[in-house]
Amino acid sequence: MTFSIAVLLFFILAFVSEMIGTVSGFGSSVFFVPLAGMLFDFHTTLALTGILHIFSTSAQLFMFRKELHWKLMFKIGVPSVLMVMLGAYLSNKIEIKYAELAMALFLITFASIFLLKKDLRIKPTNFNSIIGGAIAGFLAGFIGTGGAVRGATLAAFDLKKEVFVSTSAGIDLAVDLSRNVIYLWNGYLDKKYFWFIPVMLVLAYAGVWFGKQILNKIPQEIFKRIVLLMILLVGCFMIGRFFQKIT
Repeated sequence: MTFSIAVLLFFILAFVSEMIGTVSGFGSSVFFVPLAGMLFDFHTTLALTGILHIFSTSAQLFMFRKELHWKLMFKIGVPSVLMVMLGAYLSNKIEIKYAELAMALFLITFASIFLLKKDLRIKPTNFNSIIGGAIAGFLAGFIGTGGAVRGATLAAFDLKKEVFVSTSAGIDLAVDLSRNVIYLWNGYLDKKYFWFIPVMLVLAYAGVWFGKQILNKIPQEIFKRIVLLMILLVGCFMIGRFFQKIT
């Protein structure tokens, strides 16, 4: 694929998404998938997102490695990895737009409730961790993004922002490696896009680095509200895309 305005927009989107994803703590795909889907077909978007996310989560793990919460990572990560493979398999079998609508409604409802009721907390139980991880993994494989659900699950544990980012990245890296095997096996990425890979590697690390600088300057309470506002905005965007598709 030759260089074009669409390709330039894609690379800009990748960089900006990595910055935002690092600040929010639930990864770039929650922003990247809906927007990249406007430039490329759904399966190509899934494959490119998965590859970009491997680069970004490895960068986040490297930069925030001292803050990793190992126990929580495994508690949420194991069900995520198991369910992401099912979601990735079904991504080639089931109509996707209604799954996107369901996720959008969930994101809007969740973010609205927690923005209005600041003291409301999900209980940080083993059951909630496992269910949240499973749902996040399934959605990551099925529609390309489950980070907001994982972010909601991690938010229950009231983690420091650095621990939040690091632990989320650790879970995401395992999820991304699992789903990419299925995406590439199914031929989601055409050879003409292979040259995107080294460029995405550079953009992912640059975006995470800039995001880390921003994150270091944001107080904890503001950080939490940024996470919720971003979840709300993504949900609204996905609702708009759904109605655009059916009209």
